[in-house]
Amino acid sequence: MFEFQNVITFQDRAIDVLTIGELLIDLIAAEYDDALEDTAYYRFFGGSPANIAMNLRKLGINSQIAAAVGKDRLGDFLIQRLQSVGIEPDLIEKVSESTSMVLLNKSKSSPIPIFYRSADYQLTSTSKLEEAVRGSKILHFSCWPISMPPARQMIETMIEVAAQHHIRVGFDPNYHPMLWPKDDDGVAYVKSMVGKVDFVKPSDDDAERLFGKDKPMNQVEKFLELGAKLVILTMGKDGAIASNGSETVTFQTLATEVADTTGAGDAFWSGFYASLVKGNSVQESISLGFAVSAYKLRYTGAVVDLPSLETIKGMYSV
Repeated sequence: MFEFQNVITFQDRAIDVLTIGELLIDLIAAEYDDALEDTAYYRFFGGSPANIAMNLRKLGINSQIAAAVGKDRLGDFLIQRLQSVGIEPDLIEKVSESTSMVLLNKSKSSPIPIFYRSADYQLTSTSKLEEAVRGSKILHFSCWPISMPPARQMIETMIEVAAQHHIRVGFDPNYHPMLWPKDDDGVAYVKSMVGKVDFVKPSDDDAERLFGKDKPMNQVEKFLELGAKLVILTMGKDGAIASNGSETVTFQTLATEVADTTGAGDAFWSGFYASLVKGNSVQESISLGFAVSAYKLRYTGAVVDLPSLETIKGMYSV
């Protein structure tokens, strides 16, 4: 159990946080409305695990990402962006399929995605990836890689490796039915993963897609019943509820200015992980997750120029 006032200890390893999963292009509309005509879209670096890895580097944390992109100029663009913050593409597979994309409306609430997938789920298990997992303090993944083979089998293998070497595992249960094959029970599979990890951070939208509409605390209880060790349910402007099964704490949002919500959850994960690695308590780390998310919400795009974690902590008086 993770007590809110306690600090989580990590073994001394070279990689602070290893994220595994989608590295892709976000095409975000220039305007807030959903007009079907005369709408321009702009290219942004994207993919939840990739966003987290980028953010963590900017927050002063040694992060790495394992992903698959196409042998095309979009894949090259994504790799160049990683290298711009010091992440070398040692764990990036370049495959014959096209780099994946997500089309997004610019939004101040929850953006509505349209998925164009090809390369992202071609990521496979390798001895190099297994070695990287063994050399990490935290392993993070989302629903994207577990939705399709061969990436699904790769994640299952790496979770086993993490368990064998006492590595903390975070899971973003960002279930979207469009990501899963029609004959695959994605909801059941996502639920089966909850008890295998340490940290689960669903949004209220994620919880509704998995369990249907319900009161926030009831949604938290459902994740705990599945074996979750620490649940953080984020609710946009309504803050968050976090529970370890014996204690529940509520948090208020720190956001005062919202330009675009794309990547807000990734920014939260980034602040949370960075704070844990730096030796702060679980409760303070959740608060710092909200501070980093609040900073990101002021800008368009999932990845923005973050200052240091200490600077953000001072800005939001966490």
